[in-house]
Parts: sequence; structure tokens; C-alpha cells
Amino acid sequence: MTLGARLVAPMIILLLFIPIELVKAEVITLTPETFSDKIKEKDTAWFVKFCVPWCKHCKKLGNLWEDLGKAMEGDDEIEVGEVDCGTSRAVCTKVEIHSYPTFMLFYNGEEVSKYKGKRDVESLKAFVVEETEKAAEKAQLEDKEL
Repeated sequence: MTLGARLVAPMIILLLFIPIELVKAEVITLTPETFSDKIKEKDTAWFVKFCVPWCKHCKKLGNLWEDLGKAMEGDDEIEVGEVDCGTSRAVCTKVEIHSYPTFMLFYNGEEVSKYKGKRDVESLKAFVVEETEKAAEKAQLEDKEL
């Protein structure tokens, strides 16, 4: 193998791994400045995790929320967000968060429901897809009535 080939081969191997590193879950951190505007986006569901860094139950989730974000990639109607109630207390007070973690689904700015099921990607995804479909249907009916 020539010197050039020995230098190029490791670079090619590294390039193969770059796309994997660049594809990150789209979990959007919501703050008091962005929360209201984001959840009011027309025809968009926001599945939001409310947590605090010191909560043992929040820590136990590990990468669950990021994994959900990856699983939801490509679904333009559903966004995955999170709020740190330690630094964004105003948001958590506004939506009446009393325990951590809390998972809430919003559609067109309105709270649709809280999630209380199993804490795995499949269950969370099934919930958010089903509830988003119901909320979208309800919104379409309300738009027709106007």
C-alpha cells in the first residue's frame, strides 16, 4: 500500500462516521421566551417533557427523550421539546407542573393531554401519534364550524 493510500484510508473511514454524528435528535429546549410561540404553531403538536436536573426520576429517563426525538424525525406535524423547570420556572408555573417528570402534549397552543403510560420510546411514540391525530381531527371540525 502506498503512503497516499495509507493516509486516505483512515480519512474515508472517519467520513463514514460523520453523518451518524451529525444526525442528532431534534429535541428543542423551550424557554419562557420561546414556549408560548412554539406550542401555538398552527397544525403542530408539541410533546414536551418538563423536568429539573436534580430529580432522580428525570435522571432515570437517561436518553429516552433524545431517543424519542430520533424516532419522531421526519414527522413534520410533531415536535419534541423539553423545559427545564429549574431555569424556566415561569413556564412550568403557567402550565401547572407539580411533579417531575411531566409529559404533556399541546396542539395549536392548547393542552391536549398528559402522558401517564410506560416510559419507553414505543409507548411514548404511539401515544403522541394517536393523540395528535385526534387533536388534528378535532381542530379540522372546529375550523369547518367557523
